Amino acid sequence: MVKGKIPVTNDYIFKKIFSKKGNESILKDFLIAILEIPIEKVEVQAEVSLEKQFEQNKLGRLDILAILDDDTVVNIEIQVLNPNNFIERTLYYWSGNYYNNLLAGENYKKVKKTIAINILDYEQFEEGPFHEIARLRRDYKSEILTDKLEIHFIQIPKFKKEERGIQTKLEQWMQFISQANAKGVELAMKENKEIKKANDEYEYLTGEAAERRLAFLRDKAIRDEKSMIEGAREQAIKEGREKGREEGRREGRKEGREEGREEGREEGERKKQIEIARKLLVKKMPIEQIIEITDLTREEVEKMKEK
Repeated sequence: MVKGKIPVTNDYIFKKIFSKKGNESILKDFLIAILEIPIEKVEVQAEVSLEKQFEQNKLGRLDILAILDDDTVVNIEIQVLNPNNFIERTLYYWSGNYYNNLLAGENYKKVKKTIAINILDYEQFEEGPFHEIARLRRDYKSEILTDKLEIHFIQIPKFKKEERGIQTKLEQWMQFISQANAKGVELAMKENKEIKKANDEYEYLTGEAAERRLAFLRDKAIRDEKSMIEGAREQAIKEGREKGREEGRREGRKEGREEGREEGREEGERKKQIEIARKLLVKKMPIEQIIEITDLTREEVEKMKEK
């Protein structure tokens, strides 16, 4: 990737490439690569203008919701920061899509298969391949309970580490998405016309001033969020250690020192989470996202908002 250029993993750019009207063939080929099933048609669900949605909430989720020709519901999300609660988060959003695809009064048997595809710019799992699939299984013989739950984890750093050739359609797409190897991207474009089309769209988006500006603002908002959270955590740990050492000295016992450090860490962490919540409320971030970032309760955040 060219230094200073907005990456494909910028979720604003990613969504523009794969969900833009007229780019259905790009999304279809990408989903075939991931799911390894024949797909005749894919329909991206209509929503409020992406630019409007982004301007209103720079840290909102920019995901893609699509319906396949067999009525399977597919949700695709790019995640560049590790929120440390991503398993719970993806299950929460998966369950929302699963719940919403059944109309009131319909038989439960009519609920549609729901797939979550998470493209992660960090390693969610220490072991295993770059592409993993989670399914719901019985303890008995590990048999699959239902095929209606499917969650994919595609970990970009792991793909880069493997330094593998381009042997599958998914590996073609990973060359394009990671942009780690210019020759790999060129080869992928030669072998797959949809990747060439996606790359042309990418070049246009990153070259057009207005689109580049929105993508830059999105990237900046995410980086600022990461910096604020990491800074708050480091400060909380530091304050917790200092408080723990002081209490430990007063107690004069090893047990007292350990308990003091733990209580200090928790108290310091909580103070910083409250301070983060206050700052995010000032920036008018939605309460749901503040709860997700800080782990505070809804009641605590709402009381802070009232004050």
